[in-house]
Amino acid sequence: MRAFLEFCYIARHDVHDTNSLRALDDALLRFHRHREIFRTCGVRPDGFDLPRQHSLIHYAKLIRAFGAPNGLCSSITESKHIKAVKEPWRRSSRFEALSQMLLTNQRLDKLAAARVDFADRGMLQGTCLSAVLERIQRRRFRFHADNFPD
Repeated sequence: MRAFLEFCYIARHDVHDTNSLRALDDALLRFHRHREIFRTCGVRPDGFDLPRQHSLIHYAKLIRAFGAPNGLCSSITESKHIKAVKEPWRRSSRFEALSQMLLTNQRLDKLAAARVDFADRGMLQGTCLSAVLERIQRRRFRFHADNFPD
């Protein structure tokens, strides 16, 4: 676990040079070597086959090509994938699901836009009951003011 954490800390550096990339590769090699203990002890007898762990082997090459990731987090894209693909799939009939999924996403986008518009207009403050009570109080105040002038 130490090697994995070292890899994570090194990958999050704002600036990388050949030494930091060498240390990144070294930490990854140590992680892959030491994680085998989980297989030999029977904790993970089938080994590890996780997409995020596989992506670690590409980090040094991608940092050389594009620079430091600066806090890039893959869970952001995963959460967007869940909202845009998995949830609409579950709502579909699973028969020719793509058009149903696109329609679901279109409707959710329109609902989100309407919510922003309603919030800008102040339509999401309070409840229907609070609005009615406010009107009743205003009428009482006007009635009181009209019938009992100072």
